[in-house]
Amino acid sequence: MRKGYLPSVNEANILYLVLGLGLFFIGSIVQQIEMYSGLLITEYVLILIPNILYLRFRGFSLKKVLKLNPITIKQVVYTFLIIVFAYPIAVLANYILITLVGTISTTFPTGVPIPRNTNELLIGYFVIAITPGICEEVMFRGTLQSAYSKLGVKKGLIISSVLFGMFHFNIFNLAGPTFLGLILGILLIKSNSLFISILGHTFNNAIALTLGFFISQVTENLEQIVEQGPMLPEGIELIATFIVLGGIALFSGIILVLLIKKFPVTKVVDTSEAINDEEGQIEEVYSIEEDKKITWLPIYIIGALFIYANYRFLFF
Repeated sequence: MRKGYLPSVNEANILYLVLGLGLFFIGSIVQQIEMYSGLLITEYVLILIPNILYLRFRGFSLKKVLKLNPITIKQVVYTFLIIVFAYPIAVLANYILITLVGTISTTFPTGVPIPRNTNELLIGYFVIAITPGICEEVMFRGTLQSAYSKLGVKKGLIISSVLFGMFHFNIFNLAGPTFLGLILGILLIKSNSLFISILGHTFNNAIALTLGFFISQVTENLEQIVEQGPMLPEGIELIATFIVLGGIALFSGIILVLLIKKFPVTKVVDTSEAINDEEGQIEEVYSIEEDKKITWLPIYIIGALFIYANYRFLFF
């Protein structure tokens, strides 16, 4: 067992760089070949397995770093409700960003394929909901948020959430995931369990997939209704959309805050100085000084790739 069970900030930065490069150069290619199999390769081979191997190779305890602690049914119910009411806010955040980007470019991403039947929907639940829920949570709320918490709990929450949003390499899908990362990070802190953030991530993606599926089933009828109805000026239509989405998001936000405040918190022993390891010995946790000065160069590299990828997509 390593003395000091959390990875250093520098190690977290390097891990983020390595996995980000894998996603950027390999994940994008395999997903273009075939979306679902490409997503499975990306999530398990390029994200989950390297993350687990890194923790094991460096001698960290998976249970401690990833917070693999038990959860309660009540926490699961609250998690589901929190994600339900957080979802409209994430949608609004993405919509605002899409609208702003739309003022300088008319190019938009296609996104993941919408299931056309029940079988595809069930497959989608596994590939698009459960798989990212496990693999991405191990990386971001598990390894990265734990490592960055050495800078402070709030800083760890914010940094890991922003990096989560940027990891999608899609400016149209930046605001929503960043907000979701904050919610999942808060749930992790309150529950002290990665299982809760995994469930929250899975619930969020399942909701998006389900809504997309049912909306696609009635799209033709909606198009007919819209075509037969009066045409609104583009500006008026945009304002109306903002009012509707904003109203729903405001109502959801009020409920969301109340739910987060009422979330059943798991009380943990203060580990700011020491904890008991599996052998009953005392080991330092947060008082370990990093060997080198923190360098954020790996994060800057991924940030540059994010800007480059979106610039090429929008303007070429």
